[in-house]
Amino acid sequence: MPNVGAIPYRGRFAPSPTGPLHAGSLVAALASWLDARAHGGSWLVRIEDVDKPRCVAGADKTILEQLAACGLFPDEPPTYQSQRGHLYKQARTQLVAQARAYPCSCTRLDIADALVASGQIRQRHDELVYPGTCRTKLGSCLTEKPQTWRFLTSKSPLKMAVTQQIRARAATELIANEKVEWADRRLGYQSQNVETEVGDFVVQRADGLWAYQLAVVVDDAAQGITHVVRGEDLAGNTARQILLQRALGLPAPQYLHTPLVLAADGKKLSKQNGAQPLDTTQPIALLQAAGQHLGITNKAIDHTNTSDWLCAAIEQWRLKMVRASDYP
Repeated sequence: MPNVGAIPYRGRFAPSPTGPLHAGSLVAALASWLDARAHGGSWLVRIEDVDKPRCVAGADKTILEQLAACGLFPDEPPTYQSQRGHLYKQARTQLVAQARAYPCSCTRLDIADALVASGQIRQRHDELVYPGTCRTKLGSCLTEKPQTWRFLTSKSPLKMAVTQQIRARAATELIANEKVEWADRRLGYQSQNVETEVGDFVVQRADGLWAYQLAVVVDDAAQGITHVVRGEDLAGNTARQILLQRALGLPAPQYLHTPLVLAADGKKLSKQNGAQPLDTTQPIALLQAAGQHLGITNKAIDHTNTSDWLCAAIEQWRLKMVRASDYP
């Protein structure tokens, strides 16, 4: 149970409305809901529709209906990232003022060519590590358009004027970028050198759309999220988000990354590889399958009522996943 005076638990499920929920996304939704309920906390739903070109009209309504059919109701009205652009703009302005963000005109081809020129060989599916080509624009006040905006990951700014180095150094002295370390409640100790493994990452795209990394950090802080429970495929984003939290002076939630549901080809189940929308006419079967993937045993929960099944699952989750150290 929570400690007296502890910050109240607030969790969230944050789907992108690119289509209906499938088996993999239900696992993430159920895990976040169970964790919130097992901690006696609140569970929110945030529709991450910041990438408008990828969103499907009406998908948000379908997602909320699917969750409701499985007995997963948010404790507050759902929020939409598309309505929160002013918050992301404030954060970017703050980063620019701190010399932590700069404009970039590089294309993916430019980045690839720069990596080849420096002798770096990229594996076929590896992420392009940004080489810092446009760091000389740090502190620039540009009038031309369009430009991508990147977060500065280096503590030792390269290719900068002396005055820019002084500003950047003042902003980065307290932010250890060489290796970001954190403890995942399921995966254990995690670390990443963001500068060498990712490079200066995007916080706003050239088309004006806000990048996921910035939006999720701003939203989690604005909504008071204390615990993030999400799929393991998002674990690689955590270090970048921690750097943004530190730069913006925001609290870092605790993280738990759940096991992925895999398709027949061994890859993450997704709409791109044939994941079918949830058939919510049989919600108990859906919950049982999702629960089994999370280690919730069906033999211990033999109910035909959605509410009863969820109550029993909460108890299993509490015994399996909740520790006193989970509280802020």
